[in-house]
Amino acid sequence: MSNAALKGIAVAGAVATALTAYAGTAAAADNEKCYGVSLAGENDCAAGPGTTCKGTSTVDYQGNAWTLVAEGTCLSMELPDGREGSLEPLDRDLPA
Repeated sequence: MSNAALKGIAVAGAVATALTAYAGTAAAADNEKCYGVSLAGENDCAAGPGTTCKGTSTVDYQGNAWTLVAEGTCLSMELPDGREGSLEPLDRDLPA
């Protein structure tokens, strides 16, 4: 398995953990939108023009697609190739 595939699996696990934490919380206020951290098709919403919402991102780590994560974890998530999550939409990794 390639290093990129292993990193993708690790990120997917981190996102799954964050989503599990979201499901277990009493209020959405304990979570925040984190842009640029989801794999293609696994975003929660806002995947740019021409998309309808949840699961519509077409590129891994698409900068304008967000996923809910536990508050305070977005900016510290480890992503491949020096990418970072953001609390605002990003202009990177957008579909062609």
